[in-house]
Amino acid sequence: MQLKKDIVMSGIRPTGFLHLGNYFGAVRNYVRMQEEYQCFFMVADLHSLTTHPDTQDLRQHVSRVIAENIACGLDPDKVALYCQSHVRETAELYLYLNMLAYMGELEKTTTFKDKARLQPDNVNAGLLTYPVLMTADIILHRASLVPVGKDQEQHLEMARNFVKRFNHRYGEVFPEPAAFNFGEDLLKVPSLDGSGKMSKSENQLATLYLADDDEMIRKKVMKSKTDSGPLSPGTPMPDFIENLFLLMKLVSAPEVIDHFKGTYQACTIRYGDMKKQLAEDMVAFIGPIRERAERIRNDSSYLRQVMEQGAEKARASARETMLAVREAMGLNYY
Repeated sequence: MQLKKDIVMSGIRPTGFLHLGNYFGAVRNYVRMQEEYQCFFMVADLHSLTTHPDTQDLRQHVSRVIAENIACGLDPDKVALYCQSHVRETAELYLYLNMLAYMGELEKTTTFKDKARLQPDNVNAGLLTYPVLMTADIILHRASLVPVGKDQEQHLEMARNFVKRFNHRYGEVFPEPAAFNFGEDLLKVPSLDGSGKMSKSENQLATLYLADDDEMIRKKVMKSKTDSGPLSPGTPMPDFIENLFLLMKLVSAPEVIDHFKGTYQACTIRYGDMKKQLAEDMVAFIGPIRERAERIRNDSSYLRQVMEQGAEKARASARETMLAVREAMGLNYY
């Protein structure tokens, strides 16, 4: 008898371009998870409407994020890779959960306050109830494990609260979802200018995107922040130099890293040489992903097949859950 695998669920917003931080902070773990767990990876096109209501470019954004995730190693035959809007049951569960969510707690959400400040002319109900829709996405598949970053931990805590309320009122239907990343701290990939981490939309010249061409990668790396070098052995590294070594650790050979660390300690480091090496190693790493993603994105029939296959897997799971939900709530009148 085969043991049932734990269920993992995560969402990917189709806004902005995937970058090196997305790969090392999330997608690389997704690729590992697909071998050990039952995985649902969703392109969150409905979530994107809370901040990007114009849908003119949404189709190409969805296609790109699916292509890039497959190019990074996600296998549509091993996981359910699907669009949020293709699973209609999401909207039904979202409606029921809204009856268990309170205005006061939603208004206190950090992301709601941040987004409302950034878009004061578009403080819509979807923005307010974002954590409710996120909960519906997760528990629709009765997932118990959710890969999340620091900025989503509050939402996940709210999801557990909504699950407790539902189970208390209607009976035990859902497991309480927990944060999950193979027990490791999430890797935050620093920006090239030394200020914060890489971002989909901010600091674009300090972020390495998986769609960047070779020359753009070289240009960005060569512009990264450095100083005049250490003046005496044992000089502590400034944060922005540590960041360069951290980036090198992601893509360069150990002996290359050891060489430049040695020259730093000996006060003979040439940052121009280090950045040239880092740039070429980044080109060698990102180039194949970009090329695979471009081939996939240009194959519309394959992309359609992936989306249909993923949607059917997700809908089958969602239908089973919603039968249990309606039964528990007493909404099956015939």
